[in-house]
Amino acid sequence: MPEISDLELIVNLRKELHKYPELSGNEKVTSRRITRFLEELQPDEIVCGIGGYGVAARFSGARHGRRLLIRAELDALPVTETNDFDYRSVNAGVSHACGHDGHMAVAAGVAKFFASERPEKGEIVVLFQPSEENGKGAGAVLGDPRFESVMPDFAIAMHNLPGYKKNSVIVRQDVFAMASEGIIIKLEGKTSHAAEPENGLSPARAVSRLLEELPGITGSDVFKNFVLVTVIHARLGEIAFGTSPGHALVMATLRACADDEMEMLSGRAVRLAESIASEEGLKCSVSFTERFPATINDPGLAQVAADAAKELSLEVYEPVDAFRWSEDFGLFTRKFRGLLFGIGAGKGHPELHNPDYDFPDDITSTGVNMLTRMALNILG
Repeated sequence: MPEISDLELIVNLRKELHKYPELSGNEKVTSRRITRFLEELQPDEIVCGIGGYGVAARFSGARHGRRLLIRAELDALPVTETNDFDYRSVNAGVSHACGHDGHMAVAAGVAKFFASERPEKGEIVVLFQPSEENGKGAGAVLGDPRFESVMPDFAIAMHNLPGYKKNSVIVRQDVFAMASEGIIIKLEGKTSHAAEPENGLSPARAVSRLLEELPGITGSDVFKNFVLVTVIHARLGEIAFGTSPGHALVMATLRACADDEMEMLSGRAVRLAESIASEEGLKCSVSFTERFPATINDPGLAQVAADAAKELSLEVYEPVDAFRWSEDFGLFTRKFRGLLFGIGAGKGHPELHNPDYDFPDDITSTGVNMLTRMALNILG
């Protein structure tokens, strides 16, 4: 069974990455640190600048075979960390509150293993992907000509999951993470003096209606699976006590288990916004951002993960429902046979995206051992 040759080295790398987090699209220093680590391993190829600051290392076996890609994420979140340990973030307002530093450390451990224990046949590609948090990175990587030299047959990734027993393995055979997208609704009326609001056209009532009615477009009479609309921001006019507002903005996040139902949900949201605007005599424009497809696991690879966990004497959980959060790894599972699975971070561990979150280093070896065991089984 493959084991980490130097766990302390990997954990130290994780803490260094944690201390210097960078937001999506700005992972220049993080990418440079990862590249230096990979260069010391002397892989068969290092490809830099994939989809931005992405880096991939390829490890080839003695015989021709299938190619497996293992993905980790480079980027951090715009969250101010509240921890006080010595490796806390030094970048104001930015932290690895989702555990991508730990995912990178696990992937680095996998790379270190295959640097000394090349697969008998086939190839391993360890990819450090930029811009996962804003949903732009996977598409940029897949559309980059540099990616062609490491194009895989299979793609797998792991995510730490607070709320589950530490070092347990969480696997689903269908949808693992839901599709989501942000909707931006802009309303235009006409300003007037606040003393004479009848001379203007305020979008206030339209905003009120949207706040109330948007969450209600998820009727079970239309959708077979779970869908959700969460209003996340609204703005009416400007802070000017002498002016009645003439414009407004409403934003919401839409979520669905299936990509086709996401299209239906988006269509409903657009029609509602346009209908309310028309009834209130307002102009309306709608746009979308941060689109994530559903991450749909390959059943065969899900079984590989479950088997690997049992071989390692790890507990396996198969949640009844897909996770409500989204992952741009769904673009990989659309294109290749793919799998996203979870490693339990502890039932009492701070949740993802919380200001006091920190990746638990004592699940690092489980992540490395799961990925290496799965890789060896997939490549045969």
